[in-house]
Amino acid sequence: MGEPSLFDQMISHLRATSKYYTGYPKDLGPSRVIHFTSEREFVQLLHEGHPVVVAFTLRCNLTKHLDGVLEEAAAEFYPHVKFMRVECPKYPGFCITRQRKEYPFIEIFHSPQQGRVADANITKYSVKVVPFNYDTSAYGFREFFKRHGIQSSSPQ
Repeated sequence: MGEPSLFDQMISHLRATSKYYTGYPKDLGPSRVIHFTSEREFVQLLHEGHPVVVAFTLRCNLTKHLDGVLEEAAAEFYPHVKFMRVECPKYPGFCITRQRKEYPFIEIFHSPQQGRVADANITKYSVKVVPFNYDTSAYGFREFFKRHGIQSSSPQ
């Protein structure tokens, strides 16, 4: 077999030097995706003041791919955006509003607003739903955050 073409050499170099090249980083390190264990834990995360990306999933082949994508995005945005995985219907109280056919889906909780409701002790959060056909990659999340004005890093 002959020498690789210039294009193949460039792609090989890109793959060797880029952190992200096929949707997966070479080394994610420890998981940055928080496994949902209770609604109290979710509320504590919200009160930290960072945006919280929540992926609602069922066990299926697609979920496995989504898990990898979430790990990648969570590693890139850590610690300024929290990523959480909720397995439904394992926690039906948390996912009661969705029909089985709507999984997986992703909601992003951000921009807490206190005192604008009847009770000053209640905090409301803006919630954006990421469409299922949206680019769920670190790049896709960055673009989604930008488009919707979600602060994905600490203010300078």
